[in-house]
Amino acid sequence: MLNGKKSVLVINGPNLNLLGIREPHIYGYETLDDVVKAGKAQGQADGAHVDFFQSNWEGAAVDRIQEARTDGTDAIVFNPGGWTQTSVPIRDALLGVAIPFIELHVANIHAREEWRHHSYFHDKATCVIMGCGIKGYEYAIDMIIKNDKKFPPKPDVQK
Repeated sequence: MLNGKKSVLVINGPNLNLLGIREPHIYGYETLDDVVKAGKAQGQADGAHVDFFQSNWEGAAVDRIQEARTDGTDAIVFNPGGWTQTSVPIRDALLGVAIPFIELHVANIHAREEWRHHSYFHDKATCVIMGCGIKGYEYAIDMIIKNDKKFPPKPDVQK
């Protein structure tokens, strides 16, 4: 909890800053800025705090995940992008902070090249959302805000 509100951290991995530009036939035409605006508005409408972070640098994502351990984050929505098949350090960071997380993919990774089918996160995620386009972010945020059983609020942190 952050200032009495459920707190959701949305982390986007490498190349997601190019959402809407890179391969729009796969990922759609909406931009990451569209995702951020919609997610923040959704949080405000539902009385929750929704924060966004994007990096192309693995270490920056590890640092942000570790910060979430003490900043009031109740749950994480994680779109690992290209880290899906490669990042043991991010997996270890998520396990180390013990914050429930949803693994999210805009596209269905199982409908793509075979090497994309493996994920270092599926087996530890509370749930996985994929193939819903950017609507998946809305579903993930909604699931966290409205499901205290799977995503219980933590003690309040004042900033």
